[in-house]
Amino acid sequence: MAGRNTKGARRSGLGRLATVSLVLLCALYAASLVSELICNSKPLIVRANGHVAMPFLAHVTEDDLFGNGVPREPDWSEVAATGSVHAIFAPLRHGPSDIIDAASLAGFRRIRATIRPKVASGRIDVRPDMTVSRCEGVEAFFQRVPDADERIDALFDHPVGLADAISSRFSDSPSAAATFRIGTPGVPDAEISLAEYEPRGATPRTVRLRLRSGEGAARTASIVFDVKDGVPYPIRSSRSAFEHLDEETRNTILAALSSTPPLSTLHSPLSTPNSSTLELSYESVTWPFRPVPGHPMGIDAAGRDVFARLLHGTRTALTFGMLLVAWAVLIGVIAGAMQGYFGGWVDLAGQRFIEIWSALPFLYVMILVGSVLGRSFLLLLLCYGLFNWIGVSYYARAEFLRLRGRPFVDAARCQGLSTWRIIMRHILPNALTPVITLLPFNLVGAIASISALDFLGFGLPPLTPSWGELLQQAQQDTSAWWLILYPSLFLFMTMLLSVFVGEGLRDALDPRPDSRYE
Repeated sequence: MAGRNTKGARRSGLGRLATVSLVLLCALYAASLVSELICNSKPLIVRANGHVAMPFLAHVTEDDLFGNGVPREPDWSEVAATGSVHAIFAPLRHGPSDIIDAASLAGFRRIRATIRPKVASGRIDVRPDMTVSRCEGVEAFFQRVPDADERIDALFDHPVGLADAISSRFSDSPSAAATFRIGTPGVPDAEISLAEYEPRGATPRTVRLRLRSGEGAARTASIVFDVKDGVPYPIRSSRSAFEHLDEETRNTILAALSSTPPLSTLHSPLSTPNSSTLELSYESVTWPFRPVPGHPMGIDAAGRDVFARLLHGTRTALTFGMLLVAWAVLIGVIAGAMQGYFGGWVDLAGQRFIEIWSALPFLYVMILVGSVLGRSFLLLLLCYGLFNWIGVSYYARAEFLRLRGRPFVDAARCQGLSTWRIIMRHILPNALTPVITLLPFNLVGAIASISALDFLGFGLPPLTPSWGELLQQAQQDTSAWWLILYPSLFLFMTMLLSVFVGEGLRDALDPRPDSRYE
């Protein structure tokens, strides 16, 4: 009893999962069938001068609306803005083939603010008594220019080892290059260095000290901002860098970002240590472009809305998959039925033909046919269907071989029924169970195949919306993560739902009895 309950619970769970998956898959396909009502640049309904039309279904000209004799299609956005017509548009006003106007994305450009410390360098020549002999470019390091004969002890606190390094050079001893960090007012990360010294046989008159302000990775900040309603907001990944800046620097950045007209590039000195420089640069609008309001899944490499192409591509993929499955089942069942029912030389000849036919290189055939006849949906469906029926024929053949010797078939023959009626009325209904359970998995294979062919460039024509075509664009520009994520997500979810439906069908049609514990 426990085994029966476990089996029943398992079937119930699979049945619910399969039902939910089937509903979601049907809903996705239904949404793709009415995709023109969801994303379309043409009005759904337009009314002008008492004339009502549906431009998304039929071509409508200015003459049809206004009777002005102009045979061209109006610019619907411009006409709707003038108020000369009453129009109802789709929620997303971008079709799968519409090129997005780059100017409409100018307000969504991100701004990069880079704060770089100004790099300063100088030199001081010192005598053996540690007095200044000569100095150049030291204004950025000290509050005043050192006087001649002034001791360097008065300029900064000597770090440990600096006096010994200077003394070793005045003693004409070999000395390695040395660098020391010093602290000066306004330049806390300044450093002083001495070059490598080789003995010369004579005591040098002066030793040169080189000063340099470090570029300090900790002091260099790069923050990316999103601008919303004219107000700049640092994005989450860079917010910490922005918050660690001093208040005056943050206010300077926000004031520069909020300026009108928008800035292209700004070099602005900041009253921060070491006279840091603020550089602002706007993001350029190029294709592909990341997701922004109005384009939730981004824009592809040709400037077209990715969501519109994915939704229309769903219709293409599922329609192709279902037609291909129907075509494969029709041919496969007929071929398998003939082999399984008649057997003998019919079965032998059919099996040898299938072996030879399945050995043909499908991809090469597709390349050859595409180069000679071009690429189209029907041609691709026909060519692929010529190879996709083989697996179905194996299942149908096995079932007919198993069922043709059953008593109910012998009884039908004894009644004098025709071969056609025996096959169609008595054997075929009982042989369809494995074929039916195979349908969702065939659908998965068909969708994967059309996507792979489009990815390789041997599938549908270039302007046809397709998941594989978007993935091909992602391969060419790996930084466009939205071209990888969303097509892959659509492909994965569609195939996963189809597999769940197939598992539910296979479990529901399983002829084995429930398990029992004796």
